[in-house]
Amino acid sequence: MPFVKEVKTNAYFSRYQVKYRRRREGKTDYYARKRLVVQAKNKYNAPKYRLVVRFSNKNITVQVVYARLQGDFVLVAANSRELPRYGIEHGLTNWTAAYATGLLAARRALTKLGLADKYQGVAEPDGTISLTEAIDDAPRPFKAYLDVGLKRTSTGSRVFGALKALPWIR
Repeated sequence: MPFVKEVKTNAYFSRYQVKYRRRREGKTDYYARKRLVVQAKNKYNAPKYRLVVRFSNKNITVQVVYARLQGDFVLVAANSRELPRYGIEHGLTNWTAAYATGLLAARRALTKLGLADKYQGVAEPDGTISLTEAIDDAPRPFKAYLDVGLKRTSTGSRVFGALKALPWIR
């Protein structure tokens, strides 16, 4: 059977709707983004914070971000390029660097919100899981949702290294 060339008419192209630019570029999963950004209506315009972890070939970036109608706003950010100031000279994209960058972002967020002295964190790490409980007559612990973007969440991923540094992440 001979091949038939499929001809698309002007009517086809006039009804065709292109996808969002960042979807066409393969940078944003809007299905996941909607679920991370949309706030419950009974929260009355309270910001819903996300912990955004992104990897490049040379750096790791960890940001605490919240969304508004005007766009996303960054509360705090930390980059693995800052780690040489704290004694980590090499391996700025490995699991350990992800942990250290996440810890740096966490301390900055708590300091900026005035919670650093109320919620100290674990003084001596022993490998056990510890959940941060709310203190009476004090603000509740800071809460953010992990935003991994298009990265696979396989076991041992560096995303979870950044997450492990932050006990207040959901």
